[in-house]
Amino acid sequence: SGCSPQSRAITMLRSTVLSVLALSGADAFKFMQNFKAPTIGDAVKAKAAKEKFGEKKLAVVTGTSSGLGRKTALALLRTNEYHVVGAVRDLDKMEAVAEIDGFDMENFTPMHCELNSFESVRNFCSELEEFKLTKPIDRLICNAGVYQPSLPYAKWSVDGHEQTMQINYLSHFLMVSCLMEDMSMAKDPRVILVGSVTGNDNTVGGGGVYPIADLKQLEGLKAGFSNPIAMFDGYGFIGAKAYKDSKLCLMMLSNMLHAKYHKQTGIAFSSIYPGCIAESPLFREKRPWFRKYFPVFMKFITGGFVGEEEAGQRLFQVAHDPRCSKSGVYWSWNGGPREGRGAEALEKGGQISGGGGAGGGWDSIYENDQSDKVLDVELSAALFRHSTEITGAQWPKENQVVSPCPTLKVVGAVSKAMIAREELKRMKEHPGFDEDGNPIVKKVSTKQKAALVADKVIVRGILGNTVGRVGSFAKRRLLGKLPENAIQGSFQEEKPKEDAALLAAQFAVEDEIMEADELIKLAVEDSFNAELEAMNYDGVESALSDALQAEAEVSDAKKEVTL
Repeated sequence: SGCSPQSRAITMLRSTVLSVLALSGADAFKFMQNFKAPTIGDAVKAKAAKEKFGEKKLAVVTGTSSGLGRKTALALLRTNEYHVVGAVRDLDKMEAVAEIDGFDMENFTPMHCELNSFESVRNFCSELEEFKLTKPIDRLICNAGVYQPSLPYAKWSVDGHEQTMQINYLSHFLMVSCLMEDMSMAKDPRVILVGSVTGNDNTVGGGGVYPIADLKQLEGLKAGFSNPIAMFDGYGFIGAKAYKDSKLCLMMLSNMLHAKYHKQTGIAFSSIYPGCIAESPLFREKRPWFRKYFPVFMKFITGGFVGEEEAGQRLFQVAHDPRCSKSGVYWSWNGGPREGRGAEALEKGGQISGGGGAGGGWDSIYENDQSDKVLDVELSAALFRHSTEITGAQWPKENQVVSPCPTLKVVGAVSKAMIAREELKRMKEHPGFDEDGNPIVKKVSTKQKAALVADKVIVRGILGNTVGRVGSFAKRRLLGKLPENAIQGSFQEEKPKEDAALLAAQFAVEDEIMEADELIKLAVEDSFNAELEAMNYDGVESALSDALQAEAEVSDAKKEVTL
């Protein structure tokens, strides 16, 4: 019968051969690299997928129950060209939102995904694989995020990582790795990561407002980034900086994926800044007075305000517009003109705003410049490597398409053993390393040690316990209490700081281990004697001596841990 599974498999094979003949040389090589002869089971699944999705593209969007993701999903559904899968934490909330907004439920499928858990991300990807049958994913929009700027301490994920970085960056990192191979089978696949001006420090919003996004040398990530290590740079937790760092990481990830996998997979990797959505639920953990006045400030003072509806249209544009199929781009929008605020801005609800603000329309999109931090190739590679270790992500091997020429394969096979043998000869010489292969490292200078100890005693010790306490008290009285939902929600209690020291010691190199000895004491006394006399603090010299003694004890403890 012409409708039998065998007939459908033969038809699929015939159409595949014709498709390959119609492709250009490079595209044909790429197609054949991923090609597998269809089986009867594949034909059955393909038929079921055709009945389920028709000609619609399959788009996956994280965080569709509120804010930007909610408006983006609605914009995709309105075109009637997409089936949207919404990855959400709360399915009941998503059901209510879908009913309120009138989602087309025939083309929208909510699925549970708790980004606070790597296991939940993997389960989501497995459920998605079963759901879509043989239909490849056309769009992956990594949108979901949290912002916890008011917290004086970190909240922890199920996996023991600081929540902002896991939800915004690490879990999306893992999700992309799980879905990327499937996406390479789509015709025009796109992965879109929602960045922010706050992670791009070549702007006023990113480089002029403390704290600044800065991963430094990723000391915290290299040390495992597990409770109680709350920041990628390894230093103290600041909620606003964690958010900014996460957006910097997403933009760096977009560039790294473009460099490593765009040519190999055909996927367009991009990041975007849709504007400041000042009325977004993203600010739900801020104090009430901030949620009331921040939108007014952004509308009529800075001009950076964008409503949820317009921001959703912008993210939708990058997913839908043929112009946005270009990979390796950081997309932004110009908005309306900067001049003419005041009365006219009031009449238009702040619509006259400027770069990144509201207005401007579909054609105001442009390829924005990225900061030096975002474009730091070496740091991006380290970020990618250590993020892979922490999440357990598995990436395709970098395997650019090559000619299937049989001569090339024969020559390669013959020369492989010879190359390996010659490489072993070369590796006998190892300058800069000892006989065991350990690097010969220069130790930290005495002057550097002295400066660190003095900073610890004078700045963080004395001043921190006097002026710092007064400032903290005033801050609490002026700003008021934190919202209850900002305090709750941690999956773990914070572990003792000593655990972080032990964990970091496992990853530290010799030049990072600082020993307190008599030379430090002499250098500190010589360098800061004048300052100590001028300050005339009671007990300063005693505090300095105590600190040096404490450093010596810590040094001895480290030696015992090493042994």
